[in-house]
Amino acid sequence: MKVDVYTTKGDKKGSAIVSDIVFGASDNDALLHQVVVSMMSNKRQPIAHTKDRSEVRGGGKKPWRQKGLGRARHGSSRSPIWRGGGVTFGPTKEKNFKKKINSKMRAKALYVALSGKFREGGVLFVDAFNFEMPKTASAKSVIDNLSGIDGFETLKSKFNAAIIFIAEKDENLIKSFANFGNIDVKEIRNANPVDVLTHKNVIIANPEASSAILESRINKVN
Repeated sequence: MKVDVYTTKGDKKGSAIVSDIVFGASDNDALLHQVVVSMMSNKRQPIAHTKDRSEVRGGGKKPWRQKGLGRARHGSSRSPIWRGGGVTFGPTKEKNFKKKINSKMRAKALYVALSGKFREGGVLFVDAFNFEMPKTASAKSVIDNLSGIDGFETLKSKFNAAIIFIAEKDENLIKSFANFGNIDVKEIRNANPVDVLTHKNVIIANPEASSAILESRINKVN
């Protein structure tokens, strides 16, 4: 598949060949939903916790004798029906939200997400980011230039404007965008469908190398 490639100045440089497997996948909402829900569940941490009757302090002594007083029998003042007692069926920190998702499904869901974003016009291919040193002003200048490309005006949005995928780790680039709350930078090998769906735009540097890295993910599990 041939795609247009731009420079960081916003000028069209030429074209590149990217994988049809990665950027030409058919829609598969069921798979995408399953993977995204699983990933979000795996990130979830159980915080809410209520104590049951075995965890509540006190209540070791029987409140009153079993018979002869005309009262209902009770064995502990920490019973759930007592004030200050344990909680029945409350949330506990032991709850496990983990869901299993295999590598092949995760890779295919990423392709579906990227292909959908590409068809919507939300994927921008850039030849390279060349930052000689970390500099926020340089990063802002790049975004200003790229937002001038037709269809990518939302790069200046306040929230989740874009995620930049790079083929190799680049500390200068990462640090240059560190002060941007609306733009994230990540290595392409760590890309996932949640990142793609969360951001309005996807910027991919060095498209042919990045495409090869993405395509290799499905080859590793076949």
